[in-house]
This record gives sequence, structure tokens and C-alpha cells, in this order.
Amino acid sequence: MIGISVGIPPLLLMKHKLFRPVPRLWVTPAQQRWASSLPMNTVVLFVPQQEAWVVERMGRFHRILEPGLNFLIPLLDRIRYVQSLKEIVIDVPEQSAVSLDNVTLQIDGVLYLRILDPFKASYGVEDPEYAVTQLAQTTMRSELGKLTLDKVFRERESLNANIVHSINQASDEWGIRCLRYEIKDIHVPPRVKESMQMQVEAERKKRATVLESEGTREAAINVAEGRKQAQILASEGEKAEQINKAAGEAQAVLAKAEAKAEAIRMLSAALTEQNGNAAASLSVAEQYVSAFSKLAKESNTVLLPTNTGDITGMVTQVRTFN
Repeated sequence: MIGISVGIPPLLLMKHKLFRPVPRLWVTPAQQRWASSLPMNTVVLFVPQQEAWVVERMGRFHRILEPGLNFLIPLLDRIRYVQSLKEIVIDVPEQSAVSLDNVTLQIDGVLYLRILDPFKASYGVEDPEYAVTQLAQTTMRSELGKLTLDKVFRERESLNANIVHSINQASDEWGIRCLRYEIKDIHVPPRVKESMQMQVEAERKKRATVLESEGTREAAINVAEGRKQAQILASEGEKAEQINKAAGEAQAVLAKAEAKAEAIRMLSAALTEQNGNAAASLSVAEQYVSAFSKLAKESNTVLLPTNTGDITGMVTQVRTFN
């Protein structure tokens, strides 16, 4: 190095040192999201918020600059890595995976992660983004191989959680924490898609048939229940009618008996009065004459006593019976 710089003027040599190309942490365009361009050592440095600058002194790790004002020794200290502490979003490329029931799927996703330890992220792995992406793909294939096609669509949340857990177990040594993983699209072969549509249609027809049969059954049950209730109500109505009729007849008989008893009591009281026997004889005589007047009207055969004209004797006999 000394022999090369002998013929170069000091000013040009200093200019060459100040404006030489600054190396980057990763050279691919996608990897530039992990680190901004490496700043030069200007003695006084201002580190932006949510960034961590890794400083090497004479080729060895020295310290990590915190956000704010920092001082470095020129020529000895050099900023080797710049790590972003913000949440980083990485698109996981589409890949093929085979499910438990031997169905080939094309699946892609989105990975959200954050650097927790800038030292491990700088010195623990050569290319963190590539390493995490490959780990996410292999973990996805492994988890999909444990599930059938139907469960892949039903258990996407548990699948995402399992992928995040597996990535965090492996990326702990890299100072990286996977926050979440989301599956974007799942593509199935056309034939499998057609069979799935046929299965869905068959399932819908089955549910429609079951619902229709259940509706018919419920309607029949409702009709039978209605008829049963109608018969019960009709029998209860007939029972109530008979009870009311019997009660009415009993009350009528009772009323007649009470009226007859009252008439007998009144007649007995009247007989005990003065001239009561004469009045009773007169009443019996009137009934006797009325009965004889109706005999010929009701029947052609007439039975008469031998002493028909002896009304007084007939009255006497009636009074004797009483």
C-alpha cells in the first residue's frame, strides 16, 4: 500500500480515501431494505431513530451506536453495519407443497419480522432476509404436509401460528423475531378445484334435502298436534256440556221436588184450617169430573166404576186414602 501511494500527491490520496466506494451490508436490491448506505466516519455522527449502527475498531466489533449524538475516532473506527429496528415486511415467493392427502398446492405468504439484537443480526448470519425466507418456505412445506386439503383451508390461523413458532425457534440465534406470518393465496390444481366445487354443490344439495325433510316432518307433527288438540278440546267441550246438562236436570228435579214439597206443606196447612176438609172435597170433586171428561177423548175403551154418579162416595174414599 505504501509503494503504491509514493507517486500520488497527498491531496489526491486524501481525496481518494474520502470518496472511495462505501461497501454495503448486502448487495441485492431486496436486501437494501435491511440497511441504508453505510455512513462515513466524520467524528461527529447523528444516528436516526429506530436505527442501530454497528461500529468496528481496527476490524473488530467495538460497540453499537444509539440514536442521537455519537463520537468516533477517525481512521480507527468504521461503521460496518446499519440495522433498521422497524418492523420489516418480506414477501415469501410462491412455492409448491404437498398436503397429507397428496394434493399439490401453490402457496405464498407475507412475513413480518423485527431485529431485536443488531449484533446477532450482523454477525450471526450472512444474509438474514434470505435465511428467514428459506426458513419460512421450508417450515410452510413441513406444516402443510401434516394437514389434509380440507384442513388447510379451515385451519389457516393455526397453520400461521405454527410457522411463526418454528421460525422463532431457529431465528433466535440471528437476533430476529418473527412477529406474524400470513398466507396470501392458496392455488389448487384445476381438477381438484372442480372436484371441490362438485363436493360443495353436493353438500349444499344434501343440506337442502335435509332441511326440506325436516320441514315436512315438522309440518306433519304440527298437523297431528293440531288434530290432537282439537279432539281434546272437543271431548272436553262435550264433557262440559254433559256435565252442565246433568247439573241442569238435577237442578230441575230438585226444583220440582222442592215445589211439590212446598205444595204439600201448603195443602197440609190449608187442611188444618177451618172448613179445610170441605175445600179439599171440592177440589177432589172438580178433578174427578175433569178426569171423566177426558176419558172418551184419549181412548175408545173406557173403564167406569159401578157408582159413577156417586160423587160424594168417591170423595169420601179419596179422603179416606189421604
